[in-house]
Amino acid sequence: MQPKVISVNRGLPQEIPWRGTHVVTGIFKQPVSGRIPLRKLNLEGDGQADLSVHGGEFKAAYCYPIAHYEYWKEELQGRELDPAMFGENFTIDGLHEDSVHVGDRFAVGSAEVVVTQPRLPCFKLGIRFQADDIVKRFLASGRTGFYVAVSQEGEVGAGDEIKIVARDEHAVPISAILQLHVTKSYSAGDIEAAQRALQVSALPESWKEYLRTRLRQ
Repeated sequence: MQPKVISVNRGLPQEIPWRGTHVVTGIFKQPVSGRIPLRKLNLEGDGQADLSVHGGEFKAAYCYPIAHYEYWKEELQGRELDPAMFGENFTIDGLHEDSVHVGDRFAVGSAEVVVTQPRLPCFKLGIRFQADDIVKRFLASGRTGFYVAVSQEGEVGAGDEIKIVARDEHAVPISAILQLHVTKSYSAGDIEAAQRALQVSALPESWKEYLRTRLRQ
């Protein structure tokens, strides 16, 4: 089955009451119809509240597999999950964290993207779900989705096929990058994966510095 985009989602930051205060967040997104320009820094019409940790060149768009929705419906005891519940720009089918590598390049619509990193959730996912524990559960599940940078701007829309342009030669899956973040002690396999990850040009420098620190330990 050819991977494809199930929905394109966007939203602008809004102020949400949370724990006795108000938090501005862009995690509330909705599916949109038609062809939407995908720019170097984000999907047109989309916005992020805290640009120090969201959005930007290496997080221009966030992809989340629709298959994970079934897992979460069971995990959360049948709770109905709205489209774009995880704040993703692209709800996708046919790709997942084990099969996608950092540095892989894909064509989608008239745009081209490159995979950069897994998502590390912040407390705002808890605001979306109105539950603090979802952040730890999300990370522990390994079902984090992944971010992409935009190597060629273009237009995207629901139903677009996601076509592989090039696989990164170092072949470090998103799931392995996540494992390198969460594991407390590196095995020989983890060390080898970290060393390969350091050779991937698409992996952001912040991740590389983290991996260098872990390897020195």
